[in-house]
Amino acid sequence: MIIGSSPSLVSSPTQGADPFLHPALLYRDEAEYLAGTVPFIVDGLAADEPVAVSVPGPNLAKIRRELGSLASRVRLLDMTEAGRNPARILPGVLHAAADPFPDRHVRIIGEPIWATRTEHEYPACLQHEALINGAFRGRRVTILCPYDVTSLDPSVVADAHRTHPVLIEADGRHRLSDDYSPSQVIEATNVSLPEPAAERVRTVNFDITGLSAARRAAAEEASRAGLELERVDDVRLAVGELIANSVRHGAGSGTLRVWAEGHMLVAEVRDVGRICDPLAGRRPAPTDQLGGRGLLLVNHVADLARTHTGPDGTETRIYFRS
Repeated sequence: MIIGSSPSLVSSPTQGADPFLHPALLYRDEAEYLAGTVPFIVDGLAADEPVAVSVPGPNLAKIRRELGSLASRVRLLDMTEAGRNPARILPGVLHAAADPFPDRHVRIIGEPIWATRTEHEYPACLQHEALINGAFRGRRVTILCPYDVTSLDPSVVADAHRTHPVLIEADGRHRLSDDYSPSQVIEATNVSLPEPAAERVRTVNFDITGLSAARRAAAEEASRAGLELERVDDVRLAVGELIANSVRHGAGSGTLRVWAEGHMLVAEVRDVGRICDPLAGRRPAPTDQLGGRGLLLVNHVADLARTHTGPDGTETRIYFRS
């Protein structure tokens, strides 16, 4: 269903009663990329709307070049850093751009998926794209997500149809996605994680009396894997938050497993608790809130976080580059 070819996404007739818009820009080359992104930015600036752009470095440089002096008025972030962990994008990029302006329309360009994302990262990226729709429902925010249809696998482009209600084709026309189904994507990405293939997996069972031993074991394995001292501290901190959550919400105990996988250190915490809110750890915590920042902190320091929760409990894996 074609709904128009106007470059203005803000006035798209698809918005209905919900002012939030989340279109996917399907581009094939640099010309189409710039044609789909730069006018979106310039129109926002002309309307005195806050604008943020977080895309991979090479694309960020292209946009910066095209904007010229206007670039100083745009929040520009390299997504390969800001969104290295996809679970960090909602609080650290999107909410950080939109929340300071609750009474204004905000425009954001976010490109969390590129061709060299790993097989471990991609499911987390897909889950993130689906979660955006619920996280910003009812907000005066437009989040435009570019997809390079020439370098991405066709299955990834098909997934973009499932996570974005509106698609912008190469000719600039907007159409409704017939496959839009974010709730199904969220369910489909909540799957059991494969067993580690590593020859050596260190396992520590813990309860409230064993938290220090579990943190120490994680730090020792991080050092063994060659992580720098600062990152060893990050591992200790993140694992500490996860195991504390297990004691608090997972019947008082759990299991920690740590192993090296390629150039990554992986730490996994399992317990019998369940996470019922898929946005847990992805909402910024109010400044006056006491506690409740554990998963936010984990997502902030880890290079990747994957979680599966089901009837038998929850497993959370965090990855750190060595």
